Amino acid sequence: MCGIVGIVAHQTVNQALYDALTVLQHRGQDAAGIVTCGEHGRFYLRKDKGLVRDVFQKRHMVTLVGSMGIGHVRYPTAGSDSSAEAQPFYVNSPYGITLAHNGNLTNADELKEQLFAEDQRHLNTSSDSEVLLNVFAHELAEIGKLRLTANDVFKGVQGVYRRCQGGYAVVAMIAGFGVLAFRDPHGIRPVCFGKRETPEGPEYMIASESVALETEGFELIRDIKPGEAVFIEKNGQFHSRQCTDDTQLNPCIFEYVYLARPDSVIDGVSVYKSRLRMGEKLADNIRRLGYDKEIDVVVPIPDTSRTSAMQLAETLGIKYREGFIKNRYIGRTFIMPGQQLRKRSVRQKLNPLTDELKDKTVLLVDDSIVRGTTSSQIIQMTREAGAKKVFFASASPPVRYPNVYGIDMPSCDELIACERTEQVICQELGADALIYQNLEDLIAAIGHQSVTQFDTACFNGHYVTGGINRQYLTGLEQRRNDKTRVDNNSIDPREDESGIGLYNSA
Repeated sequence: MCGIVGIVAHQTVNQALYDALTVLQHRGQDAAGIVTCGEHGRFYLRKDKGLVRDVFQKRHMVTLVGSMGIGHVRYPTAGSDSSAEAQPFYVNSPYGITLAHNGNLTNADELKEQLFAEDQRHLNTSSDSEVLLNVFAHELAEIGKLRLTANDVFKGVQGVYRRCQGGYAVVAMIAGFGVLAFRDPHGIRPVCFGKRETPEGPEYMIASESVALETEGFELIRDIKPGEAVFIEKNGQFHSRQCTDDTQLNPCIFEYVYLARPDSVIDGVSVYKSRLRMGEKLADNIRRLGYDKEIDVVVPIPDTSRTSAMQLAETLGIKYREGFIKNRYIGRTFIMPGQQLRKRSVRQKLNPLTDELKDKTVLLVDDSIVRGTTSSQIIQMTREAGAKKVFFASASPPVRYPNVYGIDMPSCDELIACERTEQVICQELGADALIYQNLEDLIAAIGHQSVTQFDTACFNGHYVTGGINRQYLTGLEQRRNDKTRVDNNSIDPREDESGIGLYNSA
């Protein structure tokens, strides 16, 4: 779950890239990076660990010159221990290419071996984004031309599709030539593009979510299709091509549940309206179970669940109240590295409003329950505030399986619902009642004429790309579980004392 952006314009794009990454900050708070391309095809790069506002100071921004560029915000998974793993990545051969990526390659280990043994390409990090970049670079090198055309770029993307498996949305830039974006054949990770007219001619922007386009004055054209690539030359010439025929749209359902901003539209589906419908479906379930007769007040867990909670309360005719005040300066605990850090952050992040909770039967509504860390502590805080009973409702089904397409749900042992009944989960959370959304209802709430199938692997264990077995999941868990990530949380030898990575030239 990262955020990507790319812009081709007729003026300097550094500020627009910065603003777009700020809008996409919810998609990753661990690191940020921008690469621009100036005269004579020279790249200007700044990347480091931290929030967008902290990574880019005025002294960095003035060096990011050029009328086209790409940017990235990262949240931590495997291969993100230092600023050297921050994106975008860069290779100088062929042509000079820089790339940023949202997702996960499920055959990255196999590709690493191929790149070394067959392609003779060197990898400097453990990031699968660098793997993807080098696969693309090798495919372009195989074309063997001094000057590229758009057709050559698309041929290189076709090679990526033949070799790379998993879920990915990619933005890349070729020095002095243009900006490229493409999406995996299942359309798991989101990416869209928009256009704005200027006196000098059309300008284009690519982004993970439509809200980033809107804030910069670009009109959303559409989402990039599964298996499609778009390429915008530096002069604004637009090209698109379907680069593989074996495609099926299966967007990640968790984008609508939690990851995306409510004011975004993904694959033609409004995130906000889908969350309203989630609230309606969840209300119907609560009514079937008879809990609606006991509940005094509906309280959302800020912020993602507010939309669903409001609609749930309205559907049931129950009072809706804000029961917790959120500290805006604490990050999203779901995407924080390490269980201890997540636990410590919950009480720093939320403070209860006792008057809204005391002597009431409270229904807490959250978008999902992943590890259960936040949920159990909030239930305890609600009790400490004087609630008579605490019911807990999740707008999504139990998260029982690891996610392998770029969301930090790697280890079954860390998922509270893995191999547990709902009754056991309720006891472990400390709630008086636990109500989950049904998967069928969730799909119905989000489904639209433009998208009817989703990647729902974290709920039902069905991995749409295939090729995911127990051996793969075990290896993923070993690399990505909390213990491994905490043990590896040390200064990387590739960094200097300032924390600036090997490639960081700005």
